[in-house]
Amino acid sequence: MKRSNIFNKKQKGFTLIEMVVVIAIVVMLTLIIAPNLVGQKKNAEKKTSEAFRTTLQTQVELYENEHGKLPRSLNDLRGKYLSEDQAKKIKDFRINSAGEVVHN
Repeated sequence: MKRSNIFNKKQKGFTLIEMVVVIAIVVMLTLIIAPNLVGQKKNAEKKTSEAFRTTLQTQVELYENEHGKLPRSLNDLRGKYLSEDQAKKIKDFRINSAGEVVHN
């Protein structure tokens, strides 16, 4: 009797166990990496905000040196001291009575 070729061929591909192991590894890596990415985004936003506050503080000091007084508000810096893009972001900041720029 002749044997069927079905049993003699080597099967190529992945077993179910191999697929489950790979998926489990990918899920574990995702669980490790995802919270770290969220934390990095918050950290970057915080540093960007602090850098912009420092820029605003410098512009307030330039205004004070040129005019001999503090600006009444950050809106006084529009045009000459702040670009249009910077002026759009000033709503989150204010000048306190000591002339320091602080985050709202």
